[in-house]
Amino acid sequence: MLALIQTIVLALDIYWWLIIASAVFSWLYAFNVVNPRNQFVGMIGNALFRVTEPALRPIRSILPDLGGIDISPIILLLIIFFIRQFILTTIAPALL
Repeated sequence: MLALIQTIVLALDIYWWLIIASAVFSWLYAFNVVNPRNQFVGMIGNALFRVTEPALRPIRSILPDLGGIDISPIILLLIIFFIRQFILTTIAPALL
């Protein structure tokens, strides 16, 4: 059972970093720091979008319009942090 908990925590940690990478990439893309016509850059951006968008879309639909500021990644990071801490402090000690 410990292996399952560690695997779930690792998956949450990896997804945490993918959300951060997606947010940073979107800033770089918006400010034309990266070349959007480069095929490699496009592949990375598309992969990050496909991985993070299914989790961010429901959050964006609930949040009000903040005038171009997207705080949905921050909300998702807080949710992931809560789930991770809940697993480590409540579920894991109960199972061990």
